[in-house]
Amino acid sequence: MDNVFFMSGNDACVEGAIAAGCRFFAGYPITPANEIAERMAFRMFEVDGVFIQMEDEIASICAVIGASWTGLKAMTATSGPGFSLMQEGIGYAIATETPCVIVNVQRIGPSTGSIFSQQGDVMQARWGSHGGIYENIVLSPYSVQEMFSLTIEAFNLSEEFRVPVILLSEAAIGHLRERIVIPGKINVVNRRKPTVSVKDFKPFKALENEAPPMASFGDGYRVYYTGHLHTAEGYPVLSLEKYPLAEEVLKRISSKIKLNIHRITMFDARYIDDSEIIVVSYGFNARSALRAVNEARRKGIKAGYLRLITLWPFNHQKIRELCSHADNVIVAEVNNGQILYEVQRALPSKNVTPLLKLVDAHTPIEILSKIREVA
Repeated sequence: MDNVFFMSGNDACVEGAIAAGCRFFAGYPITPANEIAERMAFRMFEVDGVFIQMEDEIASICAVIGASWTGLKAMTATSGPGFSLMQEGIGYAIATETPCVIVNVQRIGPSTGSIFSQQGDVMQARWGSHGGIYENIVLSPYSVQEMFSLTIEAFNLSEEFRVPVILLSEAAIGHLRERIVIPGKINVVNRRKPTVSVKDFKPFKALENEAPPMASFGDGYRVYYTGHLHTAEGYPVLSLEKYPLAEEVLKRISSKIKLNIHRITMFDARYIDDSEIIVVSYGFNARSALRAVNEARRKGIKAGYLRLITLWPFNHQKIRELCSHADNVIVAEVNNGQILYEVQRALPSKNVTPLLKLVDAHTPIEILSKIREVA
């Protein structure tokens, strides 16, 4: 039986996490994500979970990784400055194939910036950890309902692909209050455990398009976790002569995401088939984009709407397919242009026009004016 509630985006995120099976939260206070930690503090107690307020964001992500190794579904929540501090830990989770969820309720930067809403951490969410030889998954909600449903999806993808998943929210969505429906039946993906003997178990061995099963501490399996390059057995490779032993694992950490890109990436596409102009947007800004596109069509302009729900991995092929009928594409985002460049790479033969704003979402009128100008 479905249940209807009226709550904020941050509160909906907590309920989605609990519905997905999250039983560990570690975090450090920061606006505009504080409501997530506050609600988790009493909700974890109610579901027999664990809540810890850590001394900083570095400790928070490390605690989440450790909790995941024990078999718990774990998450943390932060905003811009805290997200910056977590990057080494996120890279460590990628290297060790540790499932967890990181919620970033974005605010304006750089540095301390301000609590105003922005979409400035899009590239950081993808490339924040050094090295660049990895893929990760980043989801962008645009409503309170999606703060609930995409938090569940973040946990499901994290468990399936053994990767940290980032829910890239925004201050405007975190503090927005709307009606949401919590369904009586929810699809939850749980961790795949090893079925081979202790002797035959290789903790980082799998097909190139899969994540290996994951043993928890206490299950009886021997697992060596390290942030170094490592073999399928988990042992560090510290010399170039032995690099080929680690190359298979290193390539698979990326290929397990890239080879499943069509299953991972999600879009909300409307009025695409006959569109001459398509507005590409994501997150809270997409609400204005949809209103502007509806208004444009009422005025006889064949405008289309394409909302990116999955920001990373970026599905260039699908973008080309969805935008094949339109000659003009407008990219509306609240930053100096980040997803813009990926859209341009996907559509080199199209006229791709940026519509950028540094603080707060575009108004529908601002986007409609750009549609008219392009038309």
